[in-house]
Amino acid sequence: MSDLPGCHRYLNRVAPTPLVPVQLDTSLPPVWCKLEFFNPSGSTKDRIARFILEKAWRGGRVTCGSLVAEASSGSTSIALALACAQMGLKFVAVMPEGVSSERVLIIKAYGGEVRHTPKDAGIRGAIAETERLAKENGAFLPRQFANDDNADAHRFTTAREVVDVIPGGRVDAVVSGVGTGGTLVGLYLGCRDVGCAVTPVHARPVNLYGDGDAECCSFSGRIPGVVDRISTIFSEERLPGLLTVEVPDEVAMSTTRKLMKLGFPVGPSSGLNYAAAVEVLKRRGDASWQVVTVFPDRMERYFTTELFGPYV
Repeated sequence: MSDLPGCHRYLNRVAPTPLVPVQLDTSLPPVWCKLEFFNPSGSTKDRIARFILEKAWRGGRVTCGSLVAEASSGSTSIALALACAQMGLKFVAVMPEGVSSERVLIIKAYGGEVRHTPKDAGIRGAIAETERLAKENGAFLPRQFANDDNADAHRFTTAREVVDVIPGGRVDAVVSGVGTGGTLVGLYLGCRDVGCAVTPVHARPVNLYGDGDAECCSFSGRIPGVVDRISTIFSEERLPGLLTVEVPDEVAMSTTRKLMKLGFPVGPSSGLNYAAAVEVLKRRGDASWQVVTVFPDRMERYFTTELFGPYV
């Protein structure tokens, strides 16, 4: 480890986040929600950023001043920008044009650089640009869509935190939207590791009325960070008994606003996850079932998106 000033200044683990029962409909059991917006950069992606970078540091793949580059529509890039600032690393976020300005500003505030790729090339275009940076500049690539350390971060931290505090240590189902797939795969594997007979549930947003002014990276068009057919981490083979619950975009957005009015400062993926978890409880019809989901990030990065349209 280098002893240069500023290098690896804050080699700390992400602290556990609260798990709370949330009940919008009193006729149904509560959904157990992991409040990941309490993480340092405001999202669950802090877990994978620290896990991947610290492993790379221990393995000698990054050292003080190394360049890190990642393709991300926002939260992963924000988390990596924060972690790199703390560890004395340089960071470049490669983002398709069209992401909200809040996310760009946060990354720059942490000292990261933002490069935009054409919107019509989507996230695949951003990934191609990071590969170029790796080849030409020796950048370390976390590769969030293909790196199993992504899922392991949740398997060995998030899932174990859930089991440690949920009543009886029992988890019957885990619910998450899929961008990289790391959260759902990691939660499922971590709960299974400790003996839970857990059902994995893919919360899939669907847009019934066309994309409109769609964000570039969201396959649903309106739920940022939820991307279709990109991840190699997420697969039905890794998730036996996988259940897919489709949630109309408008339901995800309206659910997010209801959660905000209860004091949860969350983004659209939280509404998606919660709505899908409620649907699981309805289908199951068992008041004893304990369904767990994640509130992935904070609302501040969506101020200029349609989520806040009713309030401006």
